[in-house]
Amino acid sequence: MTSADASGGTRWLLVAVLLGAGLIIGVAGAFVQAHRGVLDLPWAVVVVPWGFLLVWVTLLAAIRGGAWWIHSRWGGSAVAVGWLLATVLMSAESPSGDLALSGGGRQMTYLLGGVILASAAASLPVPRRNLPVS
Repeated sequence: MTSADASGGTRWLLVAVLLGAGLIIGVAGAFVQAHRGVLDLPWAVVVVPWGFLLVWVTLLAAIRGGAWWIHSRWGGSAVAVGWLLATVLMSAESPSGDLALSGGGRQMTYLLGGVILASAAASLPVPRRNLPVS
């Protein structure tokens, strides 16, 4: 049985799996997004924020892949919601006072840009599958 032939219950199970994938991307992204490279050029110092760019690309690929996997926008939305839940939880202060996502400019760019990209990717239509002509 393929995901295209999945019954209603199986489809919701796939949505739950995709929600879990979004949670994993969100937790990992909270720590990876802070990585950056510093290029010391003769005329300037350039900071390349490769961490959150990597997370964004992974998030977009997972959202579109989830939507295509179950042939519904629900798949992409599940990944986006999972990422958002994990990211919001990781930005909350723990009882010991630690934060995975602080309130700096780079972190706010990661959060706002991620929300914009995730909502745009999840709302794109899913291509129709080609059914064999009988």
